[in-house]
Amino acid sequence: MRQIVLHMSVSLDGYIEGPNREIDWHVVDDELHQHMNDVLGPMGAFLHGRVVYELMADYWPTADADPAAPGVIREFAAIWREKPKYVYSRTLQQAGWNSTIVRDVVPEQVAALKAEPGGDLVLGGADLGAAFLRHDLIDEFRTYVHPVLIGRGTPLFPARDGRARLDLVETRTFGNGVVLLHHRRVRSN
Repeated sequence: MRQIVLHMSVSLDGYIEGPNREIDWHVVDDELHQHMNDVLGPMGAFLHGRVVYELMADYWPTADADPAAPGVIREFAAIWREKPKYVYSRTLQQAGWNSTIVRDVVPEQVAALKAEPGGDLVLGGADLGAAFLRHDLIDEFRTYVHPVLIGRGTPLFPARDGRARLDLVETRTFGNGVVLLHHRRVRSN
């Protein structure tokens, strides 16, 4: 069965974006970008919230059209464009680039999507991540901790009741100071 993998960049103080949705503090170089391509390329589909989808759709569909674009950019543009995308939004009326709009996070629908053949499902977006977390639908967490404190903004994890036990699967420190923390959800049998 496919897994739901939350895949997010976060500041050291726990924010995924600044107070005005800025992400200019991300420290992405060719090494980290190639790693992202290698991880995301085999995934079965992207699960985006509207904000993440619109951010991605503003750049990635044509990012490889620029002949001066680095190879890692051209490679990811093809990955994003061709990968199936499920965009969770109550307001978006249409979405291109191999996308399906889904109105609500319904656990039974997510279970059916997980049961389909193919690679794991990568989840991105604060609000969507919070909704999946409320329903206990996240199987793995890949957090990329960037070496910066931004002070305020949108937290990666909203306040919640209860605990979720995780096992550390992998850590990796990149040359630019970003640290990957890869955890798997421990479920009681």
